[in-house]
This record gives sequence, structure tokens and C-alpha cells, in this order.
Amino acid sequence: MGELGPLVGEPLALDLVNTRARLPDQDFDFLSDLAAMRHWLSCERDRLSTVSDAQLRSPTRADLAAVRALRDHAAAAIARARTGRSPAPRDLRALNEAMRAAPAHHELVRGDRRAGLRARRDGARGTRIAAALAESVAELLADDRIETVRNCEADFCILLFLPTHPRRRWCNPAICGNRVRVARFHERRKAGAG
Repeated sequence: MGELGPLVGEPLALDLVNTRARLPDQDFDFLSDLAAMRHWLSCERDRLSTVSDAQLRSPTRADLAAVRALRDHAAAAIARARTGRSPAPRDLRALNEAMRAAPAHHELVRGDRRAGLRARRDGARGTRIAAALAESVAELLADDRIETVRNCEADFCILLFLPTHPRRRWCNPAICGNRVRVARFHERRKAGAG
């Protein structure tokens, strides 16, 4: 994961929670600093269309602090919702405050042949990214599929995923799946030699 970067491609709310990751010998935080956050935001750029490209390219320390705090609330709310429990009041409050701090609205924009509609966020610069992410968390929490979110089955891994196939067991078969298969192979080989 360190050489590959953050796992992306799950619902955006899970990608946010998955910015904390683990391999057997190393923990990762893909929001550890502004450079790491810029990289993660560049991976998610297409899914954060209500935030300007300029802001995604140059987040501030306030953005970083807001997103990291939001990640903690998102992880707690998702963990409870996965087991059929309502998120804790403090987590719901934090998510709602983040969305209210930079509300989304639509605006008409001039196009080549006709007007287009674009979503946009207002609010202080340090809140727009967190608001867009909080909205994705709220959407996942309200989705019936929340209870199907799984933990990766690799012993060392802490990542979450929304399975698209009922037999999916790992966040990433090329990383966690391969490590588990290699470990099993070595265990069988050791048991056969003993």
C-alpha cells in the first residue's frame, strides 16, 4: 500500500475512512500531512466535483484538520451503522455541522449550445472539502447497503469495503489476498517439513 498509495474506488465515505491503513509491519496515514492529503484528493478529484480544482490542488492546514476530524467521526458512525445501530449523537452532530458549514447549491453556467448546471459549495475555504466528504458519509449511512460493508479478512488489515460480489474477502486481492495466500503456503510447507 505504501508504494501503491491509498485504496480508492470504494464509496467515497469508505475511501475517507480507509486513509488509515496497515500492513503487517507498517501503519499508514494518507492524511498525515498536506502533501499526503493533496495526493489523496488528486485520486478522488472526480468524486469531489462540488469543490474547486484549485482548492483540491492546494488544501490548507484548516482543510487537513477538518478532514482528519471528520474521518474520526465517519469511522465511528459507520462502525455503529454496520451493526444496525444508529450513529452516536456527537458523530451525527459533527457530520451535520460539516455539511452546514459549506452548503451545496446549483448554478447555471454558460455552455457552447445551452446552459449547464453545476453543483458548487459555499462556505469558508477550510470547510468545503470536509462538507463534500461529510455528504458522502451521510449518503452511505442512509444507504441500505451500510450493513453489508465488510472488514478485509487479512489479519493485519483494517480497511473496509462494500462487496460487489458475495465471495469478496479482501480489500484488494493483489495486496491482502496475495499476502494471505503466501502466508498459508508457507504454513503448509512448514507443517509438511516438520
